[in-house]
Amino acid sequence: MENYHKYLNVSKIEEDWGFYITTVGYSKTTKNMHYPDMEDHPNDHRFSWNKGRILNGYYIVFIVSGNGLFESDDVAACEVEAGTCFILFPGMWHRYRPDPTVGWEEYWVGFNGFYPRQMMLTFFDPKCPILKTGVSKELLEAFTELLRLVSHSEIGYPQLIAGITMQLLGLLNRVKLLKDVEHDAEALWVSHVVFLLQQKLSEEVNMEELAQQFPISYSKFRKTFKKITGKSPNQYHLDLRLYKAKELLANTKMSIKEVGYHTGFDSPYYFSRLFKAKFKVSPKSFRIEESR
Repeated sequence: MENYHKYLNVSKIEEDWGFYITTVGYSKTTKNMHYPDMEDHPNDHRFSWNKGRILNGYYIVFIVSGNGLFESDDVAACEVEAGTCFILFPGMWHRYRPDPTVGWEEYWVGFNGFYPRQMMLTFFDPKCPILKTGVSKELLEAFTELLRLVSHSEIGYPQLIAGITMQLLGLLNRVKLLKDVEHDAEALWVSHVVFLLQQKLSEEVNMEELAQQFPISYSKFRKTFKKITGKSPNQYHLDLRLYKAKELLANTKMSIKEVGYHTGFDSPYYFSRLFKAKFKVSPKSFRIEESR
C-alpha cells in the first residue's frame, strides 16, 4: 500500500452530526528514514521528537508492523510494538516515533464532535492510552475501509466514516474490557455466566439454579451481573433470545411459531408481544420489511 493521508474540511452538516472525522492516513516508514515526514501536513500537526506536540482533537494510531517509542503527559517513554493502538486526546502533549533501525507501518484517524467529547473520557483514560490489540483483522479492515471511502469521496461519506470510526472505538473498548476481565475475579465469573447463557438460547434458564454454580449468594449474583453488564441476568438472557429470533426471522424460512419455539418461547402470542416490545415491530412485520 502506498502512503496516503487526507485532512478533511468540516462543514456545519458534519458538526451537526455530532461526530466528524478530521484526518485519515496510512504511512510506512522504513529503517533509517526521517520521521515524521511532514510534507503536505498542516502546521498544527507538524512535530519533532525534541518538542513533541499538542493537538485539539482525538486520534487513534494503529501500529501494524515494526516498533518504536511513545510518550505523553501521563505516560513515560515506552516501547510500542506491532499490534498496538494508542489514543491521543485534545490538549495532551505527546510524541512518538519508529525505531530507526526497524521502522514501522501506521494507520491513523482523527475525529471530534460533541458526541466523542462526551464519550471519550467516560470509556477511555488519557493515563492509559496504549492498547495491545494484536494485528487485528477487524481493525485492519476498518482502517482500510476508512481510506477507501475517503479516497473515493462519494456523497454522504463523512457520515459513513464517522460510523466506521465509532466501530473502531467499540473494538478498542472490547480490548480494554477483556484486559480488565483478566484481573477482575467478578468480571471473570460474569463472563462465564454470559457464555453459559449464550449456549441456552432455546430455553428459559432458572437463574437461581445457575447462581449455585458460583460461590456467591443469589442476591450478590444478580447485583454483580447487573453492575458489569447493565442488565439483570434474566433481562440479558431474554435479549439474547430475542436477537437470535430476529436473526432467524431475517435469515431462515422457519415459521414465526417455529422461531419462537427455537428461542424458548412456548407461546407464539407471548413471543410476538416481547418481540414487539423490544424492536417496536411485530415478528410478521419485521419479516415483511426484511424481505423487501
